[in-house]
Amino acid sequence: MALTKELIDGLIITIQNLYLADDIPWMIGYSGGKDSTAAVQLVWMAIEKLPRSERNKPIHVMNTDTLVESPVVSKWVEKSLEQMKGEAGEKGLPFVPVRLTPDYNNTFWVNLLGKGYPFPRMKYRWCTDRLKIQPVNNFIRSKIAEHGEIILVLGTRKQESSRRNRTMTNLEKKRVRELLSPNPTLANEWVFSPMEDWSDDDVWAFLMQYKNPWGYSNMDLLTMYRGATADNECPMQIDKSTPSCGKSRFGCWVCTMVEKDKSMEAMIANDQEKEWMTPLLEFRNEFGNEEGDRERRSFRRMKGNLQGNYGKLFHGPYKKEFREQWLKRLLEIQQDINEEGPEEFRNLKLIRVQELRAIRRIWVNEKHEFDDSLPAIYEEVTGKPFDDPDWIHNDNFRGEEWRILEEICREMYPEEELVFEMMYTLIDHESKAIGVSQRKDILDNIRNTISKTFYKNEEDATQFYSDMMTRKKEHGGKYNEKFLDYQTAEAEFEDGEE
Repeated sequence: MALTKELIDGLIITIQNLYLADDIPWMIGYSGGKDSTAAVQLVWMAIEKLPRSERNKPIHVMNTDTLVESPVVSKWVEKSLEQMKGEAGEKGLPFVPVRLTPDYNNTFWVNLLGKGYPFPRMKYRWCTDRLKIQPVNNFIRSKIAEHGEIILVLGTRKQESSRRNRTMTNLEKKRVRELLSPNPTLANEWVFSPMEDWSDDDVWAFLMQYKNPWGYSNMDLLTMYRGATADNECPMQIDKSTPSCGKSRFGCWVCTMVEKDKSMEAMIANDQEKEWMTPLLEFRNEFGNEEGDRERRSFRRMKGNLQGNYGKLFHGPYKKEFREQWLKRLLEIQQDINEEGPEEFRNLKLIRVQELRAIRRIWVNEKHEFDDSLPAIYEEVTGKPFDDPDWIHNDNFRGEEWRILEEICREMYPEEELVFEMMYTLIDHESKAIGVSQRKDILDNIRNTISKTFYKNEEDATQFYSDMMTRKKEHGGKYNEKFLDYQTAEAEFEDGEE
């Protein structure tokens, strides 16, 4: 499909007709990348050509800030939304830019450093739903509740990937109006994809041939894409003057779903002014390193239970020492950027104070780490006291008591790996159960703590789990076949070898 002026003019009329057809408000997903920029630009051009009296329906331009976006792209989007808001106000256009963020109790750092979730990977991709999908869906649901239904405009294209192509083809079959597809996950939401048949070249041709209507620079966007490719060039040509950048992708700087963050690597390699991002790349490679990751995590699951496959226990959340070590490293990188980085990034927050407060509460209240180490780590790195005005905590036991208890446990039971955790958890439960009302669960808490921490070490826990599965099998109960039968086959193989 060749992108022509006639095609664009026809698309603009189609958008106008669809906009005027009913009172259903519109929403546009805007990431600041090429596709979403083209989608917003198309709609903007169409609505701007309408008389002011007909621009009655609001068009919410939604940007999801995961709070771990690439700083360069995040700053780009922030400025773009400001420009968009100002221009829409001046011209009497119904565009309402809105930046959506995940709940501060459910951000990337709260999950990784607070709860100790293992870094995201293909079989455990916990980040996308929490950081991107939930904030958008919550906002959309609120608008559906307000207006009954909404139309979501997306810059999604069939050519982008085979998976997206399949999804869009499936949606096409379910179309109930000529141009709208029902969203399979949200009732009363209709999807409009004006660029679904465009190629990468079409997107760039459009952005270069039509000036950005809210006064931002599409040429700067092209430059940013070029800077995110390894050779500082774009792989295809539209014409002699304009290269197409189809393969560059921007996302979270912490993303461990890819082996290497090639976009950030290229940005740093191509532009000396972006070298300040190198520590971010190094830190991401450090906590996202599969090698040695198993040893950084507890041999019990998040709730303290045992589970396994192929004769080995699944490892769960990160241990205390690694969570603290990574928090300190993150704060050091942030502090260094704020003091030595480029002027426009002097206020950059890699982790927000609200996230730090949430992490503190998880460590102290849920993980029972009563030494309350986060404020000390924060003060050590920043030289400032940690601001947490709503913090309420029983101060009977703090850092000094923690150190004494740890020393005694190590001295008396040097081979018992979990005895210290058992003791500090029991003490924390007891110290919090001061009043009669709080003591009603004390026996259950004590029992649960002991049941999670009575193992000597991982070897002992593995043997316990194996014995439990064996008893279940012998008595006709449901047991973990993948764990036990693999173990039996391995033992038989070793006996045969001897």
